[in-house]
Amino acid sequence: MEKPASARGKQGTRKRKNRHIMIKLMLVWTLVLGLIVIGARKLWHSAPQERGEVKSVNEATAPDPDDINLMQTAAPLCGRAFEGFLTAGTPEARNQFVLSPVTTASRMSRFYDMNPLVNIKPENLTIDATGLVRLPGGDAFEARWKSKDGRIFDAVFRKENDEWRLDWDHFARYSDYPWPLFIAGSGPDEGEFRLLARERLAAERKNEPEISIVLYAPRFGAPEEAGLQSPEFLVSREKTDGQLLDAAFEQARAGRKVFGADMADINPDGMIRVRVKVRRFDEDGERKFEITGVTACHWYSVDEPGVEPLVRQPPAEEE
Repeated sequence: MEKPASARGKQGTRKRKNRHIMIKLMLVWTLVLGLIVIGARKLWHSAPQERGEVKSVNEATAPDPDDINLMQTAAPLCGRAFEGFLTAGTPEARNQFVLSPVTTASRMSRFYDMNPLVNIKPENLTIDATGLVRLPGGDAFEARWKSKDGRIFDAVFRKENDEWRLDWDHFARYSDYPWPLFIAGSGPDEGEFRLLARERLAAERKNEPEISIVLYAPRFGAPEEAGLQSPEFLVSREKTDGQLLDAAFEQARAGRKVFGADMADINPDGMIRVRVKVRRFDEDGERKFEITGVTACHWYSVDEPGVEPLVRQPPAEEE
């Protein structure tokens, strides 16, 4: 039996209200964050300085009011774009909310042919953290949400043609082919993948000519967990790929973020995010893999690696 028009109207109103909850939460969160930062700045400027006291915070590291204004402006617009993306019923409809929609369309189509279209209801999300990322070409807005069912989602938004759009490749953890299938021997022999990397025996091997790493598939909705593990990869520290990985692990151990990101990462312990090109080949009847290139030490849709290659000096010879 068809519902009365009044009932349908109430349902539609309730749905619209639910959809706006996430946007309001993002705005409130960002406003609160801005007030906290502003309050901290006032306290710091008003605090008396003892003669000869060394300041623990200086003007160079104090929060920038322009950053606060940018976050307060971007938060509701990014929330609206994310809501539109999540509530769109098809990849084609979602495409209008993503960065570089024309070039992204083919990747989205290919990705969702091999991966399910995950159902995320905006009204079930609670904002957990926000921040800025200093990407080449302009600052990006970053946010993380927690769902009622325990899932966690992080997304990055960049301004394009005066609109804030979702970095879909980052959000979907886009790879040329599903990592578990690639490791199992399916699909193309080579591709680029967004993966988690862990360094093996970092202290014991720090003077070795090769860095030893293991790659893991990310788990969508569970960023603190790692998926399928790869065999060991040995990458020469004399080559740029090895030096980039070396630098990225050193940076992570020091607690520094790629591109000066504000948000704390929630990767599994000891792991970093990488975009790497991997080749699969057979040798003496055995399936093997090699890293043919390190595109970046992050998942953002920029090709800059995010770190400067680390060139280690050879250990001093014992007399």
